[in-house]
Amino acid sequence: MVKKRRHISRRKFLGEASCAALGSTAFLNSVLNLGAINTLAARPHIIGSPSDYKAMVCILLAGGADTHNVLIPTETSEYDAYQATRSDLALDINANPPEILDLDYDDNGLTYGVHAGMPDVRDMFDEGDLSFLANVGTLIEPIDDYNDYENGGKQIPLGLYSHSDQIMQWQTSVPQSRSAVGVGGRMADLLHAMNSIDGISMNISLDGKNRFQSGNSIVEYAINNDTSAQNIGFDGFPSWWSNSGFLNMTKDSSINSMVNHSYANLFQKTFGELGDQTIESTEIFKTALANVVPLNTTFQTTGLSQDLKKIAEVMSVRSHLGSCRQIFFTTFGGWDHHDDVINNQNAMLPILNDALHSFNEAMKELGIHDKVITFTISDFARTLTSNGNGSDHAWGGNQMIMGGPITGQEIYGTYPTLNLTNPLNVSDRGRYIPTTSVDEFYAEVALWFGVSPNDLDYVLPNLCNFYSTSGCPAAPPANYMPIGMF
Repeated sequence: MVKKRRHISRRKFLGEASCAALGSTAFLNSVLNLGAINTLAARPHIIGSPSDYKAMVCILLAGGADTHNVLIPTETSEYDAYQATRSDLALDINANPPEILDLDYDDNGLTYGVHAGMPDVRDMFDEGDLSFLANVGTLIEPIDDYNDYENGGKQIPLGLYSHSDQIMQWQTSVPQSRSAVGVGGRMADLLHAMNSIDGISMNISLDGKNRFQSGNSIVEYAINNDTSAQNIGFDGFPSWWSNSGFLNMTKDSSINSMVNHSYANLFQKTFGELGDQTIESTEIFKTALANVVPLNTTFQTTGLSQDLKKIAEVMSVRSHLGSCRQIFFTTFGGWDHHDDVINNQNAMLPILNDALHSFNEAMKELGIHDKVITFTISDFARTLTSNGNGSDHAWGGNQMIMGGPITGQEIYGTYPTLNLTNPLNVSDRGRYIPTTSVDEFYAEVALWFGVSPNDLDYVLPNLCNFYSTSGCPAAPPANYMPIGMF
């Protein structure tokens, strides 16, 4: 039994771009085009106003979270399939105290619950502040079933089941290439002129350098969760400010510059420009952080909660940063549970639960709950079957989307029956082909954020493989439609 995807019309999908969206652009053949910086520079930009503020927060659950135990089917036949396949990894629906908390959700008899360590996630879902996206993962093009996967006619993501490749592809949405340019970076390439102060990046990282926020012309500005007006400076520089990371970025930027420019010493020039930009950003940030007013919302002492607290503080001084749009990134690692899945999840899911809840409350306190979305990503899901005490690398899984702008209390996409005979399964361990692509998810986020439908092909080069947008040269597959989260 499968939950059907919620459909909205193409007209509605393409009409939901922000009033601050940018103008149209020709189709780009590749995100790896080294001339993209000059192309983007020629695009018209519209400066937004502070009242048009929007922000997104990406939380990377690094290591590949076993999300089959985050969102669990509770209808009798679906739960029985889950329990039989997961065996010693299955949560007990009849346990006392409970191991599964029921969600206030019923889709034609299909019901679901969440891990008992996530009571606030359950409450936020029931209150309409949070939704799930089921069986989502990296895809280059639609793959309908096992036969479609096996016959060799479909492109398969590079390095499938590999941590390094899949964690990269979730951030770049280019599974056929080891691209250095990320989805958040490409959005910032397009929209950075909406912010009124050039010296501070639209993209702010709580985890140093990352692929998601790296664009063709935009790089992230990295801070720590203890960064303040008192300690920011050279000690507060990004974690990549070192011979390894910084010089590599300088080298890459210099090579990119060679496409359309010649300098006597490109390396020296680019190094100096990046250094000047970082020093300028530091001063702007220092001034802004001096205006932070302590939040009444209580955040736990965990690293993730403190990261989200710092993000909330930065949002609170957005006017001092001239920010109409902001993209934040942080990582909560340690999800590679080849062993002891149950005990590890019992310890880690409450940390995620508490952090999300506190951040949701902080957004309400700041009066921007309807302007911020927060979502989780992870390398991949885990095998349905047990390896004896843990689970191994797989493919499609479940993610969370939280915030006032989304249509909450929904399970989007397709939640498949969790048995080894499902046509989506491609191995005897229970590895499922995703039924929703990363591109489809990011497309709706991008449109909400202000990216023009005509520019989606730049942000998501593979999106045309799933459905038509203004920049697509051909008709889309008939069975793929927008998700409808906003």
